[in-house]
Amino acid sequence: MKAGSESFDVVVVGAGVCGANIARRLSQYELDVALVEKEADVSFGVSKANSGIVHGGFHHDRKYLKSRLEVQGAMLFDRLRAELDFPFVRCGILVAAMHEDEMRSVEQLYMRGVDNGAIGIEMCSRERMLELEPKLSPDVVGGLHAPGGGIVEPYRFVFSLVESAQKNGVRLMTGWKLARGQWRGDRWELGSEDGRSLRARWVVNAAGLYADEVSRLLGGEDFAVHGRKGEYYLLDRMTKSRPGKVVFPVPTSLSKGMLIVPTVEGTVLLGPTATSVEDKEDFSTTRDQLDTVLNSARNLIPGISESDVITSFAGIRSFIEEDFYIEVSKRAPGLVQVAGIQSPGLTASPAIGEYVKELLKKAGLRLVEKPGYDPFVPKLPRAKDLGPFELDELVARNPAYGEMVCRCERVTEAEIVEAVRRGHRTLDGVKYFTRAQMGRCQGGFCTYKIIKIIMRETGMGYDEVTKRGPGSRVLKGEL
Repeated sequence: MKAGSESFDVVVVGAGVCGANIARRLSQYELDVALVEKEADVSFGVSKANSGIVHGGFHHDRKYLKSRLEVQGAMLFDRLRAELDFPFVRCGILVAAMHEDEMRSVEQLYMRGVDNGAIGIEMCSRERMLELEPKLSPDVVGGLHAPGGGIVEPYRFVFSLVESAQKNGVRLMTGWKLARGQWRGDRWELGSEDGRSLRARWVVNAAGLYADEVSRLLGGEDFAVHGRKGEYYLLDRMTKSRPGKVVFPVPTSLSKGMLIVPTVEGTVLLGPTATSVEDKEDFSTTRDQLDTVLNSARNLIPGISESDVITSFAGIRSFIEEDFYIEVSKRAPGLVQVAGIQSPGLTASPAIGEYVKELLKKAGLRLVEKPGYDPFVPKLPRAKDLGPFELDELVARNPAYGEMVCRCERVTEAEIVEAVRRGHRTLDGVKYFTRAQMGRCQGGFCTYKIIKIIMRETGMGYDEVTKRGPGSRVLKGEL
C-alpha cells in the first residue's frame, strides 16, 4: 500500500440504494466514512434499472428478514421525501385476479399482509377493483388493494441520499474499484485498481451483483451472487392507458410477475421479465421477451398500445437465496456483508441502513451523534414543476432557466448545469439527475446540447465525454 493512505472508521463498498442509505445513516454520527463506487457515478449498477416501487408488505412471510425490513423501510419514505429532493407518491398497489382460482392466492396475500402489519390492506370484489382502477380489464374477478404502496424515482432517490451523506461529511469516491484488501493489526488496508489506497476499521460490502467477489477478495464468506435479468418496456407519458395505481398480476412461486407501473414522472413502465443469466453485464433485450411483457400487460389493461412504446431496456438484479444476507462476517474481521438484496430491496433500503448501523454498534463501533447533522437537501427548482409566473421569476434571476434543452421532459440549461456542477459528468448521470434524454425522442434532439454544456462546464474535449464512464465514449475522430 502507498504511504499516507487516508484512514476512515467505515468504508462502504457500493453506491447503490443500499450503500447510499447505509452511508447516510452513518453520517449522523461522529465518524469518518467513505463511500466507494467502481462506476463513474452513483446508482449506475443494479439501482439504475429498477421498477421504482415502494412495496405494500404482502408478498413475503414475516419470517424473512426482507419482509420485516420491507415493512419498516416503506414507512420511512414520507419522512425521507420531506428531507430529500426526490419524487415519491404513495399511490397504492393492486393485485388483479383474472380467474376465480387465483382468488385463493389473493386471500393468502391478504392474510400475509395483515400478519405483516400492512396498513389499510383490503380484499376487493370485481366492482371494487374497477372502482379503484377503471382501466383494468373487465375480466378481472377481484383482487387486493394495498394503499400503502407507492412509486419512487430510484436514481434520484440514490442521488439525494448521497448528496445528504456528503453534506454531512461522507467522502464519495467514484471510479474506485476494489482490487485488494488486507487486514493489518486492527484495520483494513484497501487498494483500488488505479492505485488509490484507504485504511478502514470496518468495511461494509454493499457491492450488489459483485458482493461475492468483494467477499472473496477480503477473505470473507464464499457465496455466489446470481444475476436475474428483467426486461422492460417504457410507454410515453401521453399514453391513454396509464393507471393510477401500480398493477400486479397474481404472483407465482418464482416471480411477482410482470407489472404495470405509473412512474412518478408520468411515463408507464411494463415488466420485468425474470431470466437467470451468467453474464452480469448482459443488458441486451430481445423481441420475444418484450412481446411477453406486452402481452402480460394487456391481460391486465387491454388498452395498452405498442405505439406508445418509447424505449426498452434491461436491468439485472442480484439474488443468493430466498432472503437477504446481512450479517457481520464470521470469517473476516471488520466486515459486514450486505448481499442478495433482491426485491423488495429498494423499499427495504432505508431500514437496511438502520439495521447495518445497529450491527456495527453491537460489534463495537462507537457511535456519538453529530450535533450539526442536517438531514435536509435543498430542493432544485425544475421548470416542469413550475407555473408560468414562477418560471418567469426564476428566469429573471437566472436566464439559463429560459433555455429549454430537453423539450420532451421540459429540462432547462440551468438544470443541466447544476447536474454537472454536482459531479454528474456523463450523459447518463445528467439523464438520471434531470430526466433530459428520457422523453419521447430519447435524446435525439437534446444530446448534442448536453454534450456542449458538459464540455463548457468541465473543460473536457468532445472525445472525453462518455455515456456512462470509461469505455463508453460518445464521439471520436475528427469533427
